[in-house]
Amino acid sequence: MKSPILGLLLASAFSPLAAATPNFVFIMADDLGWADVAFHGGNAPTPHLDKLAAEGVELTQHYVAPVCSPTRTGLLTGRCWSRFGVTNPTNSRALPWDTVTLPRALKTVGYDTAITGKWHLGSKSEWGPNHYGFDHSYGSLAGGVGPYDHAYKKGEFSVTWHRNEKLITETGHVTDLITNEACLWLEQRSDKPFFLYVPFTAVHLPLKEPQEWLDKVPAGITGDVPRHYAASIMHLDDCVGRIVAALEKAGKRESTLLVFTSDNGGSWAENNDKKYPADDYPAGKLPGNNKPLRDQKGSIYEGGTRVPCIASWPGKLKAARHDAPAQITDWMPTFCGLAGFKPEKDLKWDGIDLWPQLAQGAAPPQRVIYTVAPGFRSRSLRAGDFKLVLHAKSGAEKAELYDIAKDPNETTDLAEPMPAKLAELRAALNAFAKADKDAVAND
Repeated sequence: MKSPILGLLLASAFSPLAAATPNFVFIMADDLGWADVAFHGGNAPTPHLDKLAAEGVELTQHYVAPVCSPTRTGLLTGRCWSRFGVTNPTNSRALPWDTVTLPRALKTVGYDTAITGKWHLGSKSEWGPNHYGFDHSYGSLAGGVGPYDHAYKKGEFSVTWHRNEKLITETGHVTDLITNEACLWLEQRSDKPFFLYVPFTAVHLPLKEPQEWLDKVPAGITGDVPRHYAASIMHLDDCVGRIVAALEKAGKRESTLLVFTSDNGGSWAENNDKKYPADDYPAGKLPGNNKPLRDQKGSIYEGGTRVPCIASWPGKLKAARHDAPAQITDWMPTFCGLAGFKPEKDLKWDGIDLWPQLAQGAAPPQRVIYTVAPGFRSRSLRAGDFKLVLHAKSGAEKAELYDIAKDPNETTDLAEPMPAKLAELRAALNAFAKADKDAVAND
C-alpha cells in the first residue's frame, strides 16, 4: 500500500484572479528571528510591523531555508533551492540563464519590476538581477555589507554596491539607502502594475547603527551589540513604514499586496567577525531571538526556518491568523495566480497558491514542506502535524521525528516510539529529494 503522504507531493491550489491586477511589494529582512519583532514578544519596538500584523494576515507557520541564498532562490523560482543545488550562501551564479523567475513571469503580463537591496544569487555584474527579469536593480550584488562602506567580505566580491549592475559609490547607512531607492522607484510608477522586491541587509552582521537609532533603544536593553541589534530592528521597522507611506502617497496602497518576512532565523554569530574590510564594528555575539523555537540560523530546526511573516492588502485581506504551514516557495505561485500569469510549460513549482486560504478562508490542502540545510547535511519534511529531520552522520543518517502541533519547540523525539510514522515520512522525503539538483546552473 502506498504511503498517503506520497500522494500529497503534487498537491496544488487554484486561485481566481482578483478584480483588478494587483501590485506586489515583497520585503525581506535578513537574519530576523521569530521573536525579534514586538508582536512576537521582542524587546525592541516595531510599531509599523505590529500594525501590519494586526490589520493583515499573520502567517504563523511560514518556513524558509536555514540561510539566505537558498531562501532567495525559493522566492524567485517557486521551487526548493535544492533543485538548483543551492544550499549555502553563494557568490556563484545560482540559476540557469533560462530560469522562469518571478519577475520574468510577471513581466510577460505587463509588470514593471525592481529589486532594491541584497541579491546574493550571483555576485558578478554579469550575473545580476537585470539578467533575471528585473527592470531596475540596486544594492548589494553579494550578501550582507558593511552599513557605511557598503562592502561585502574581503576578497573578490568585496566591491559590490551597484545600480543596474554598474558599481557605484554612495554615502549613507545601508538601510536608509535601500529604502530611499525603493520609495523613489514607487514615486515614479505609472498605471502599470509593478513588483518591487526589497531584500534588506538588516539585521545581518556587521551591525553599526546611527546614534539617532541607538538613542531610541529601550534602556532595559544593555550591552553594545544588543543595543546595536535592537537599533537595527527599529531602524528596519521605520523603513518598512516609509515604504508603506510611499505606497499611500502614490495612491497605490489599496491596489498592492505587501508581504513581509525574513530569509532565515536569527543568528548568534560574532558581529565583528573580521571578515569585512572595516574592523570598527561592535564586538560580541548577535542576540538573534528565535524563542521558544529551537536553534538558530543555519539549522533545519524551527528556530532556523520558521520566521515572522505578514501579508497585507487593505480591502482584500481581513485581519486574521493563518496557522497552516506555508513556505517561501508559495509566493511565486500566489503572485502569478493573482497577476494572471499562465506558464507555457510545467515550472515544477514546489510551492502552492496561498490566495484561496488567505483571502477566502479555504481549507488548507494537504501538503508537505521539504527543507534542505547547507551542504545537504540535513533535510526535513513537514507533513501534517509531524516533521521528520534527517542528519547525515559519517555516511549514515540520524532520524528524528517531532509532533510540531504538540511540540513546536522540538523537545521530544518520537522516532523510536513511532516507527511506522517515521518510515512513512522517510519514504515521502526520499521521493521528494529525487528532484534535487535537477536544475543546476551548468549552462
